[in-house]
This record gives sequence, structure tokens and C-alpha cells, in this order.
Amino acid sequence: MSIPQSFIQELLSRVDVVDVVGRYVQLKKGGANLMGLCPFHGEKSPSFSVSPSKQFYHCFGCGKNGNAIGFLMDHTGMGFREAVTDLAQSVGLPVPEDDVSPQQRERAAQAREKQASLTDLLEKAGDAYRKQLSQSPKAIAYLKGRGVSGITAKRFGLGYAPEGWRSLASIFPAYDDAKLVECGLVIESDDGEGKRYDRFRDRVMFPIRNIKGECIGFGGRVFGDEKPKYLNSPETPVFHKGRELYGLFEGRTAIREQGYALVTEGYMDVVALAQLGFPNAVATLGTACTPDHVHKLFRFTDTVVFSFDGDAAGRRAARKALDGALAYATDTRSIKFLFLPAEHDPDSFVREYGADAFARHVHDATPLSRFLLEAASELCDLGQAEGRARMSSNARPLWNLLPDGALKRQLLAEIADKAQLPAAELESLWQKTTAQELARQSGSPQAAAGSASRHAPAWDAAAMGAEAIPSYGDAPPWGQDPAMDRYPGQRNESYGEPRSPNGGGNGYAKRSGEWRPDGRGGRKGGWQARPVPQPPMPSVAVAREDQAARLLLSHMAFLENFSPEDAATLAQLSAPHGPLFAWVEQQFLAHGAQSWAVLREHMRGHAIEGFAAELMQGQHAQINGPLDEIRAELRDSLSRIVLDQLEEQNRQLVTQASDPQALRRYQSNFHRIGLLKRQVNK
Repeated sequence: MSIPQSFIQELLSRVDVVDVVGRYVQLKKGGANLMGLCPFHGEKSPSFSVSPSKQFYHCFGCGKNGNAIGFLMDHTGMGFREAVTDLAQSVGLPVPEDDVSPQQRERAAQAREKQASLTDLLEKAGDAYRKQLSQSPKAIAYLKGRGVSGITAKRFGLGYAPEGWRSLASIFPAYDDAKLVECGLVIESDDGEGKRYDRFRDRVMFPIRNIKGECIGFGGRVFGDEKPKYLNSPETPVFHKGRELYGLFEGRTAIREQGYALVTEGYMDVVALAQLGFPNAVATLGTACTPDHVHKLFRFTDTVVFSFDGDAAGRRAARKALDGALAYATDTRSIKFLFLPAEHDPDSFVREYGADAFARHVHDATPLSRFLLEAASELCDLGQAEGRARMSSNARPLWNLLPDGALKRQLLAEIADKAQLPAAELESLWQKTTAQELARQSGSPQAAAGSASRHAPAWDAAAMGAEAIPSYGDAPPWGQDPAMDRYPGQRNESYGEPRSPNGGGNGYAKRSGEWRPDGRGGRKGGWQARPVPQPPMPSVAVAREDQAARLLLSHMAFLENFSPEDAATLAQLSAPHGPLFAWVEQQFLAHGAQSWAVLREHMRGHAIEGFAAELMQGQHAQINGPLDEIRAELRDSLSRIVLDQLEEQNRQLVTQASDPQALRRYQSNFHRIGLLKRQVNK
């Protein structure tokens, strides 16, 4: 669903970038413009300029610049649509969508209304909990005992849920409202009588906010050692614990200023660390760190430090965080793992040893590369060949998750050194192992019998020729030997007991790859003859480049989830597809998502106009259906385009047998081809 460009222009004419930036940055008059400390990098002298006349901001230190929409996206981590909606609400403008039906628009409006009503209920409950805190000596004493000041408690909106079973009934007169259950504040019993009671009772309350500052859930902590120590809101339409991080809203500015995010294991860790001089701490919400968590953090910083207890449970949690972080470990990002002594959490460590000691531990935290090697080497005796083999086997799936780059190449060399193998030989071995796994997962008889044929082809261009390279994963066909229709050692006659009623074989016959319990219809006790393959039904061929172009022209908003590699892959295609994709990306960066009707007007007179108009006509141009399915179709088309490019590269590389660099590139491509084939064949 795209937002009309005319609305974007009207919105920018109504909002004042000074007001938008001023919510987050203290601005002072400096000539014709206003100046302040840049929120995107740490500085002591103001270099961040906001122009009221041009409605534009620019930092002379780090180069960040843009309009009001861009500022919200960069500073709060909002997506384009979220930022537009936030600004539109601030000036009372409804956000139009020019490519949706009235029914879709009504459903979207209802969903937004429901989310707003649920967050309103949660905000109201949060206000009540905060008032209860001021009236609870027990809760105040607990927070003081943990070293939390009134200022810090106010900053995080801490509160107290009293002991009563229905305390919220005094806050919400309509206690039987279904939305109280839906937002997680109230529990309804399953006994059929519809009894209700408060979810949170006699707990210190921690409101969980999204990146816009809206309350979307709560965490409650007991005062002693009762179980569960922490109780979280359930999954609701506004709260998904696998995506949200406690303290991210409160700490987003500090994360940028400090240059890193510190991920801890509990709410109290975040609050206490903020009190002790580390306001850049966040915490997961009772779940292991997920790739969504890591992705969200990297929207605010390029360095993430995970802090865990030094006991076995902390090591297991770190191992899960490693799995979630590997895919984002590019050459420009830093990921570290901090392990404290088993008897300490971050709060107690800072109190005993001081902030400087904790800062040194953060600085000296284990880098991802070393922790990966430690995780792979766990329980492996590297003094024995078997232990080294097991280590390399453990390392392979972790190494495969890393994005391609210098870090991945260096880690390959380090793993190979520990395994006492040449790096090229280890990588080749891993590729063969991955190919065999893919073969087994396909479940075909050819996969079981011919997995050796799935290994990377021998590097002998002279003997093979570029045209002789087998495609990845193609096992040889079954031979014509009649013995291949039987298991080894099986006779054509009867095979064991019991016999079938007609006296033939073992009572089970094989047809089309499955045993049939009757023994009739073919040679006794053997395989049935395979049916003659039938030609496929004729169909209309649609080029995947054309389909990808139609999908993006129809749903330009999908570009928001594109990686730089995705965009580069499409823009580098030959004409006319490459220039079309490059133009669409430029439009998206300049104006956001637009409908096909708006794009059609913008491209008039452009060289790609005729080709784009032709694509959007005919039976394949009407792309309807659920957005998730259409997005999946685009991803599939993109993967197949990349697959074609890699296979073409390898056909060229195989002719360069004497070049070691070509060999490494060939092997890397071969591995990616296998992964992509598994992806597109799911």
C-alpha cells in the first residue's frame, strides 16, 4: 500500500522540521539557522544545523541530513510509513493510500484503531501503577535497596501492582471489556464461568515501550525469590517479545552517544546500569536474543555488546545470541560477548568494582570471531584428529551464517589453522558436506544413491570444458541394469515371509517408490516398472526479471526491506531491466513508496517509459493476493536471478583453471548456489 506523493509534499509543508527535531535535540539560534549537538554521533561542540527556511537538517560532523521524515527514520528507527503516519497524526492529517480497495482501507483503519485503543488501556494502567508506587513503602524500599533513585524510576515509568486480585477494576469500570484480556492486563479463567483477575499482582512494574514511546506491555518483578521472578505481558496485537527490547526507547540517544548498545538479561539490569552511568543498556524480554533484536539494534549503532552471567546458563544464552547475530556480522560492525563472574550481574559488579572496571570489561569483551571459535571447540580435544574434525564440523554451520566479506575469509583461515588443514581444502570439504546434506534432505532415491555426484565438480577445465559442468545437485539417472530394481541380495522370487495370498513374494510390492501390500501387478516380490515420464503441460513462460519488475512497480514499498546486495543485483542487470530497477530505486529513495499510477506519470519522457508500460499490460500485469505471498514471490524471483548470475559466473570461471583467485571465487559461488537452490526449492 503506497502513500501518494502529493500527500507527502502536503505533509512536509505542514510540519516544521524545527519542531520535529526539537523534540529530541536542544536547539539554539545560530544566525539564520538553529544549532545543536548532533544526535547521530557524540560531539562536544554543536555542528548539527536545522534550517527553518529550507526545512532541512544537516550535520557538518557526520554528514547526516534530510527532512522531517528522514529525521524520524534515522533517529527513532521508524520505517518510512511509520514516520509519515507519526507526522500526519501530529498535524491531524489522515494518511491516504491510493492503491487499496475501500474494504482494505477499512480493515487497516480498524486495525489501527484497535492498536490505539489497546495502547491507551496500557498507558492508563501504567499511570495507575505509578500512582500506586508512591503509596507503597514496600516497593519504594525495594527500589532504594537496589540503588534506584526517584529520577531514574520516573525516567523509566516504574510502578507497583498492588496485591488485590481485581485492583484494576477500580481503574477500568468496564472490567469485563474484552480488550483488557486482549492487551494482557487481565486473565480470564478457562472454567467456563468467565471469572477474571489481574495478571500482575504485588510486583514492581516495568512498562515496555516501543520505539515511538508507546506503552505496549509490562514486565513485573517479585520482591523476593518467588517464581516466576519476572512475569511478562503475553503476545498481543501490539506486543511481540521476540521483536522488542526493554529500554531501547529510553536509551536510544545514549546508544548513539556511547557508540554501542549493551544487551543484558533483565529489566533491573537496565535500570540499575542507567543509574550507574550506563544508560545505553537494553534487555531482551524473557526470551533468547533473536535476529530481529539484533537487526533493530543495528539501526541505532554499529557495535553491540552482549552481557551474560559467567555460569553455564549464561554461556547457553550467549550461544543463542551468537546464532542470532552472525547474519549481521558485516565487516563494518562489531559484536562482542561479555561474561561476568558467576556471582555477579552487571548491577552488582558495578557496585562492587566501580564503573571504570565495568567499562574496561566491556572494552575487553570477547569479539564474535573468538567466541565463534570457542563455541565450535567446546568439548573438542584439539590435540587429537577426532577432536579437530569435530571442531571443524561444529564451525561449519556457524561460518555459513556469516555474510561474505573479510571477516568471513579470516575466520575460515583461523578455523583451518585449528583443524590443521589448508583453508582452501577445508572450504572444499565443507562444500561437499553441505552438498551431501542437501542431497539427503531432498529425500529422492537418486539423492541417497548418488550423493557423490553432488560434490563440487573437479577443477579440470581442459578435460571437462565449460559446457560439460553438471548443474548443482543433479544426480545421474538410474541405469538400465535390472538389478537396480531390487535391493542388494534380493531375488526376483519370493523374499521371506509372509507370502501374499496369491503366493508371490513377501506380500509387498514397490510402485512409484512405495511398498504396496499385495504383491500383484508385476514381477513377484520386486520393484514395479516405473511409469513412462509424461511431458509437462504447456505453459506461458514469464521471465523472472520481468516478474520482479512488475512486482516492484506494483508494490514499491517492498524496497524498504531490500539489502544493498538485492538492489545492486537488480540495478546491474542488462538493459532494459537494470536501468528500470535503478530508476525505481532512485524514486524510492527520493520520494518513498509510490503507486504504479504515480510512477507512470513520473517516468513520462524517460528512456524506460515504454518498457515499463509494456510490462504493466497484459495477463501477467495484474498482481493480486496477500502481501506476504507477493513479497515471497519477489524474494523467489530475486533468488533465482542471483542463482542464474552465479551459475553463469562459474561457467566462465571454470575456464580460468590456472588462477587461484578464480578457484576460490568458483568454490564460494558453488556454496552459494547450493544454499540458493535449497531456498528456491522449499
